Amino acid sequence: MHSGDDGFVHLPAVTENPLDRTTDLPGAWSPADEEAAIYQRWVDAGYFTADVDSDKPPFTIVLPPPNVTGSLHMGHALNHTLMDLMTRRRRMQGYEVLWLPGMDHAGIATQNVVERELAGEGVSRHDLGRERFVERVWEWKAEYGGRILGQMRRLGDGVDWSRERFTMDENLSRAVQTMFKRLYDEGLIYRAERIINWCPRCQTALSDIEVEHSEDEGELASIRYGDGENSIVVATTRAETMLGDTAVAVHPDDERYAHLIGTEVELPLTGRKIPIVADSHVDPEFGTGAVKVTPAHDPNDFEIGRRHDLPMLTIMDERATITTPGPFEGLDRFEARPAIVAALREQGRIVAEKRPYLHAVGHCSRCDTVVEPRLSLQWWVKVEPLARAAGDAVRDGRTQVHPPELAKRYFDWVDNLHDWTISRQLWWGHRIPVWYGPDGELVCVGPDEEPPSGPGWTQDPDVLDTWFSSGLWPFSTLGWPESTKDLARFYPTSVLSTGYDILFFWVARMMMLGLHAMDGVQPFDHVYLHGLIRDANGKKMSKSRGNVIDPLEWMDRYGADATRFTLARGANPGADMALAEEWAAGSRNFCTKLWNATRFALMNGATVATGLPPAAELTEADRWILGRLAEVVAETDGLLEDFQFAKAVDALYHFTWDELCDWYLELAKVQLADAGRAPATRAVLGHVLEVVLRLLHPVIPFVTERLWTALTGRESIVIADWPAADASFTDPVALGRIEDLQKLISEVRRFRSDQGLKPGQRVAAQVAGPGFAAIAGHEGSLRTLARLTEPGDGFTASATVEVALSGGLARVALDLSGAVDVAAERKRLQKDLAAAQKELKQTEAKLGNEAFLAKAPADVVDKIRARREVAAADLDRISARLDELPVM
Repeated sequence: MHSGDDGFVHLPAVTENPLDRTTDLPGAWSPADEEAAIYQRWVDAGYFTADVDSDKPPFTIVLPPPNVTGSLHMGHALNHTLMDLMTRRRRMQGYEVLWLPGMDHAGIATQNVVERELAGEGVSRHDLGRERFVERVWEWKAEYGGRILGQMRRLGDGVDWSRERFTMDENLSRAVQTMFKRLYDEGLIYRAERIINWCPRCQTALSDIEVEHSEDEGELASIRYGDGENSIVVATTRAETMLGDTAVAVHPDDERYAHLIGTEVELPLTGRKIPIVADSHVDPEFGTGAVKVTPAHDPNDFEIGRRHDLPMLTIMDERATITTPGPFEGLDRFEARPAIVAALREQGRIVAEKRPYLHAVGHCSRCDTVVEPRLSLQWWVKVEPLARAAGDAVRDGRTQVHPPELAKRYFDWVDNLHDWTISRQLWWGHRIPVWYGPDGELVCVGPDEEPPSGPGWTQDPDVLDTWFSSGLWPFSTLGWPESTKDLARFYPTSVLSTGYDILFFWVARMMMLGLHAMDGVQPFDHVYLHGLIRDANGKKMSKSRGNVIDPLEWMDRYGADATRFTLARGANPGADMALAEEWAAGSRNFCTKLWNATRFALMNGATVATGLPPAAELTEADRWILGRLAEVVAETDGLLEDFQFAKAVDALYHFTWDELCDWYLELAKVQLADAGRAPATRAVLGHVLEVVLRLLHPVIPFVTERLWTALTGRESIVIADWPAADASFTDPVALGRIEDLQKLISEVRRFRSDQGLKPGQRVAAQVAGPGFAAIAGHEGSLRTLARLTEPGDGFTASATVEVALSGGLARVALDLSGAVDVAAERKRLQKDLAAAQKELKQTEAKLGNEAFLAKAPADVVDKIRARREVAAADLDRISARLDELPVM
């Protein structure tokens, strides 16, 4: 060092390592600076564009179409990560991969967005009229729709953008009209009055998937109908609907009411007489055993009404306002409820009131309005034959559900499916292709047919349920109803990946419609069902709780790879995933570890050759890591084939971090210092890293692309071959010896830490014993990695570490004289002891909380149990060490 004229201290020039190949690799991985350019290079190269004329075996996934109004949330990020993982791996395995992207027009959601925009301008859709309103929605879609597709690029989705679809595209609309016409002609679509879910705010029928149930506070009122011995008491949370009662029902075997069956009772406040009927649907053990029957405003009552031919009185309009003439006419349903209870109370007919009373209430998923069951004339799909075929396809193995235990839920649903209401009272969507004539005629029109015209002919004003068009997605996107090359090549699709929460709704509909349209050929071979994302405490994410995690923020902070790695590592089939930001930080650290390992390899001349040196020219450490690599390749393959993503990613994590980086790289440093061993070590190090990068690429595509191209000098890891397990270097003897070496080094390191020695502090030591004799060839590595020097003259052992190895006991005698500051060590240990005591107390408190154990996911509870065990072990260890220290 010397001081220059500028006053700064100047270091001597660093001698360049002639083997250093890191010239194209920065000192640190910067996702924000590199990910977008890498992704665009992939797209421009056409890596994700499927070749319909290829002779490779096909592998197809159609992206579950996100709503055109949507943005990327953590559930999307999880599912997209898993689909990208599957498609990237299959591409590397030599398949012709089609991952087809697109969006759903999302009828209610999109119409609501545009209507809110119009309201801000002081106009409604009715002011514009239907045609102009639909034009306005298309304008909104062009300007704002599809944000999520751009966000998919950030995540790294390897989709075929040349085949992007939208459920309102002309060819998809043709598919919808064709399917409607076919089902109508076969008698599987019909029009009828039935009870439906109705949103008074959105002014439309809703499918079951669009209704969210919550436990709401209400009032349970018990009301006496009639007087004297012939009176009967019913209980209800919806007193306003009594205006539409047309019967009281009891169980036919209920002796309490046997004398009343077939008689009539006066309905309070109305003066109407209604019958008392016997129906086996009634539960005699619930409440009084008697129920009011309102066929036009309750699905169960509707069925009772049909069985007993009861009148069906609609007492509310589309806005849930009372229409029955009298004192309550014009009141909103929630205004009418307390008014009716008050009137009944005045007449002495309220027998009991329970308030608050928690009960399940359905809400519109779009606007949170309480849903109103309502009798309405709608279009329906007769699902029985379609659902039976959907069940058979899973039962006979044409479609396999993963995890298999969720197949039971699927059967529970399809085997008990009710007819599906497919009409929606909206303007945005696929309009129902039915025309009505002036004399009551009804004509269903196919895509190649001219609709009837002339005075009095009008088209049905309703549109189809969004789930009808998305139910055609696996084949309509490939060109159906035309016999396209894409359809012949890529149908049936290979895997459907989606959350288990829409197994019943979307998956079942695709199965029903796909099997019917494609002559019994299933829409997908495998259905993989992942769980839901929850916060670190296992709570459901919601804006009201303030615990929603935005994947875009994670990508900004940690990069797309770290976000993907975190999600994939938690993706156990069918199980919910607890998520915390600290795990994303840990995943970023993993990417950094991989980056630094590759830079180290390049700095030291690691090569990726066509072959490795013969096994005889390799050290035991080399043969150990190559043998472990073969095991990990085989393990990863097996787990990914079984959709065990979390286990596969965890295996790769531990191999990469614990074995490759923490052990082999350290052993390689010793070998690289030996001129005779260095060339083989460079070859092994380059080979192992190159294979690991390919194994990790489907999970963390960006950083692996950058590192792999720098390491190999080849075009892209996207089109590299998937690794095959090579067991030719497997050496059980080497495996055992390296495991013994690891155990010995770990125990010496642990002992050093317990003694308060600094990590770099070297200590003189003697090593002996039969266990050590078996691994004596690794003494240099032991001394380097455990920071042990040769004993020298005057060596006096003050402590001994004894470790049981496979060949017997190994003894490491250390001279610690003057190496430990007793006062400082005692202070440090007391601080650690207090932390361990606090951790033990907190974990035991949680595990002793029955309410917490009842609600928390199993994996969260397991992690707390593991923390308690670690804390207890730390407590014992630290206490023992304190006892060993000399008293000052």
